[in-house]
Amino acid sequence: MGTTHTPRILVSGGGIAGNAVALQLLRAGIDVTVIERAAAPRPGGQAVDLRGPSREAAERMGLMPGIRKYQLQELGMSYVDPQGQTYANMSMEFFDGKGPVAEIEITRGDLNQVLLDELAGAAGDLDYRYGDWITTLDQDDSGVEVGFASGRTERFDLVVGADGVHSATRRLAFGPEEQFSTYLGGYMSFFTIPTPPDVRPGWFTMQLIPSAAVGLRPDGDPDTAKAILTVLTDRDPALRGDPDAQHRLIRNHLDGDGWHAPAILAGMATTEDFYFDELARIDMPTLNAGRVTLLGDAGYCGSPMTGMGTAMAIVGAYVLAGEITATPDDLLGAVGRYEQKVTPFLDEAKQLPGGGIDMMLSHSRFGTAMRRTANRVMLSRVMRPVMMKMFFGKTEDYELPTY
Repeated sequence: MGTTHTPRILVSGGGIAGNAVALQLLRAGIDVTVIERAAAPRPGGQAVDLRGPSREAAERMGLMPGIRKYQLQELGMSYVDPQGQTYANMSMEFFDGKGPVAEIEITRGDLNQVLLDELAGAAGDLDYRYGDWITTLDQDDSGVEVGFASGRTERFDLVVGADGVHSATRRLAFGPEEQFSTYLGGYMSFFTIPTPPDVRPGWFTMQLIPSAAVGLRPDGDPDTAKAILTVLTDRDPALRGDPDAQHRLIRNHLDGDGWHAPAILAGMATTEDFYFDELARIDMPTLNAGRVTLLGDAGYCGSPMTGMGTAMAIVGAYVLAGEITATPDDLLGAVGRYEQKVTPFLDEAKQLPGGGIDMMLSHSRFGTAMRRTANRVMLSRVMRPVMMKMFFGKTEDYELPTY
């Protein structure tokens, strides 16, 4: 039985997951509309990596030449004490380029720009809209009537929710966020600051202090670096959407803790790309609600602590687009196969290496000192096999479907 018409697909979210699936669908001749709440692409962001199945998917999608253009020089990771003295090193070669610092690292904004460049050069019918989002979803047997914040109402054959951990699409189609989100014990923030002195090019440097971890990762531009902060604390709903309160929380944890804390706090006050959110895991009983399916953090966020968010986004987008392209006249069957095929990868990728934030951080100075000692031991060569198993899990064994 042949295809009766070219399906119209709406992708909600112009991040890595949404742009990756839109690119593959567009290449297959399928009409795609992408909506992104932000007014323009968001540059910068945390460094992300590609390894194993996600690297293979990126290669099959033809993204590697663009990624190589923006690739960061990553030499390794080091831990320093409050005086800035290094007490443990982990070079990129220590894990053959597949550990916490991988061979292929790129900022989230640059990876998204690679995808946007590919979308701009792809043939097909793409309608890309910034500053808009979904407000209503009304399904029937043959499609979805979608209402937008802009006032438009349009009909689509399938809606892909790729709008992040606080997905409005998920809320409308599946229910309130609280049903699917688990707080993992803390918050994470990252932002760009002027590079402090003594930061080694190519090395991600981390300091452990009571209730927090403070990291600095050099950018491609030697004049700037990313501050990456993890804070161990109880959940406070009032922090959401309140940058002043978020700044206070960070200042309360970093004030007086040495190393580059003063430079980080000064940079935080003037940075233009401040990001702050709770560490949360999203677990869905299913990725599909009729003609609405979830992709990336909207459907399976393991939190930034897994280091696998981009991998899940790229692999998920590749599989979803492949299944839709295989049977464009059977979209319900396609999204069902997508969920079935990607779930084994997601189940492994969402695992927290090392036991999560409670094993990484301590509220007390004594506990923090013990964790520094543990890091020295774990990063010794004799413990390398244990660390390899801890960070690799079984995602490397996932066989990426071929389309």
